[in-house]
This record gives sequence, C-alpha cells and structure tokens, in this order.
Amino acid sequence: MYDRMKDQGKDNSIVLFDGFCNFCSRSVWFIIRRDPGRKFLFAASQSPGGQKLIREYAIGEMADHSIVLVRGGRVFSKSGAALRIAGQLRFPWSLFQAFIILPPGLRDFFYGLIARNRYRLYGKRDECFLPGPEIRERFLDG
Repeated sequence: MYDRMKDQGKDNSIVLFDGFCNFCSRSVWFIIRRDPGRKFLFAASQSPGGQKLIREYAIGEMADHSIVLVRGGRVFSKSGAALRIAGQLRFPWSLFQAFIILPPGLRDFFYGLIARNRYRLYGKRDECFLPGPEIRERFLDG
C-alpha cells in the first residue's frame, strides 16, 4: 500500500485525486496512458492511502477541490500540480509545463473554472474509482 512509495524511493510522484469525480478519474487514465516510464503512483483522496498522505503532508481540504502532486517531499496543487504532471508526460503533453512561468493566480483562475464545474460537466460516481488489475500496482491501495 502506502509503503510502496517509500520502497521505490523518494523520487516517486504521487497523484492524489478525487475518486468520485469522473473528470479526475479520466485524468488519471490520461496520465497512465502517457506515462510509459511509470513515474507516477496514484491515490484517491478517499482511500486509506490517500487519507494517510493527506494527514502526513497536512493537505487538508485541498484534496477535495484540486489534483495534488506529492513529489520529493513537496506538495503541489491546482495548476502547479497539473503543469508539473504534464511536464513528466510524453511529448507533446510535456510542452504544457512551459505555462508554469505564468503567475499562479492567472493559472489557477483557469484551473478553478474547470474544478468548480467538474461534477456538472462530467458527473460524479456513486462509488470511488477502483483500478482494474492491469494498473492496480500503480495505486497505493492497489
């Protein structure tokens, strides 16, 4: 479970996401398909592994409203997390990291438009996202 992150070294990147959000779950699939180097591990914020990360890094309610990236002991959220994740993906998606030079307030304004409307636009699951057997090892609770 959570100890896998420590077993694989401190360089792992963990994506914490809302497991009830269809947009968030689709984003996880998007990342997995474009991450051939398997740089990312995942945890739904509602899962035991996600809850442990939330407590350990004092993430709090941020995990309910934003994608969160934990990398090298640092926590990134909102557009900062999304752009850093994109920077680790295959070309051309890695080019999006260039937007990190924009002021965080501007980036997060656009991020917030999607985040505030994600349930309305993409729907919400009745149950938390469960990974299939082909990717279960990439999830902290897999």
